[in-house]
Amino acid sequence: MQAFLSGRRLAATFSCAAVAVATAFAAGGDAARAVADLLAQPAQANVRAATSLQLSVARAGKRLVSVGERGLVLLSDDDGRSWRQARQVPVSVALTQVRFVSDSLGWAAGHSGVVLHSADAGDTWQVQLDGVKAAALIAEAARAAAASGDPAALKHQREAEALVQDGPDKPFLGLHFADARRGWVVGAYGLALATTDGGKTWQSLMGRIPNPGGKHLYAVGETDGRLLLAGEQGTLIRSTDGGASFQRLTTPYTGTYFGALEVADGALLAYGLRGNAWRSADQGASWTRLELAQPVTLSAGLRLADGSLLLADESGRLLRGDAAATRFAPLATPLPTGLTGMVQAADGALIVSGARGTRRIEPATLTAEASK
Repeated sequence: MQAFLSGRRLAATFSCAAVAVATAFAAGGDAARAVADLLAQPAQANVRAATSLQLSVARAGKRLVSVGERGLVLLSDDDGRSWRQARQVPVSVALTQVRFVSDSLGWAAGHSGVVLHSADAGDTWQVQLDGVKAAALIAEAARAAAASGDPAALKHQREAEALVQDGPDKPFLGLHFADARRGWVVGAYGLALATTDGGKTWQSLMGRIPNPGGKHLYAVGETDGRLLLAGEQGTLIRSTDGGASFQRLTTPYTGTYFGALEVADGALLAYGLRGNAWRSADQGASWTRLELAQPVTLSAGLRLADGSLLLADESGRLLRGDAAATRFAPLATPLPTGLTGMVQAADGALIVSGARGTRRIEPATLTAEASK
């Protein structure tokens, strides 16, 4: 399936995230009006919601929250054995990421530049940001920076003004909150914003991030104030000061990264297209490729409660690794293709999201696999 945003192909080719991206609209005319309609239209009740495309899953205390196509938000209060729809979601755009920082406080991001917030464990949601507001914030910051006359700032201003003209047609693809106040969201064409007040206000990061050409950013994560951003064409970007400044990391791989993690001993793990997984033991100065025996795109990564790591690929294969990401081995557990996200439930079970909804893997299965 071919996906175009404002006339340019979005390089999201992995699994079901590609399907979600493929529903984004080109700017202008009927498409722009359709985007506006979806931003104003609440998610509808769907008898098949539990088996719909789900793109991300997270824990809110003991509750599980999964998000996906057409603004569908699913909730489980029995560790993923059964699911129901959230009571109120104000938009019908695809939601690509969900994160919770407590039993009740969470955020979701998705198409049309949407960021939603829930204060009741996912039962109801409110819009904190959309593509129109995001473009205006980015353009305002770019104009202020361009006042210095710096050529790079002037170029960024022109690009930011184009975002305003395009309208809300670009998706957020990565979201992370460190706590109830500090959060970051990234997306197509280098979109990147931050909040320090729980999403009440947002600030553009695009003038600070070394991302020439506005490469798509697919993921953002944080550990003790250290940020990692991953994106297309080998893009890995790091901040060691909570987002005040950013540095670009160079890796031997020039394809797309869909995720990056800081693992045990301060090592870095980046993963993406065609089974590429790379590890750095020296904060990105040098990299070693991990041999995973199958050139299939890696779509999700997770640190388990025992410190070990899991990677998922688009064929439905799970790979378990040690805490420092020095080696990975496939698990025998069969899963459907098109995995998009993973989280560990309160009882230790693994919950995965994907093309056919969510799937629960029993704790005993994970334990048995780990002992092999």
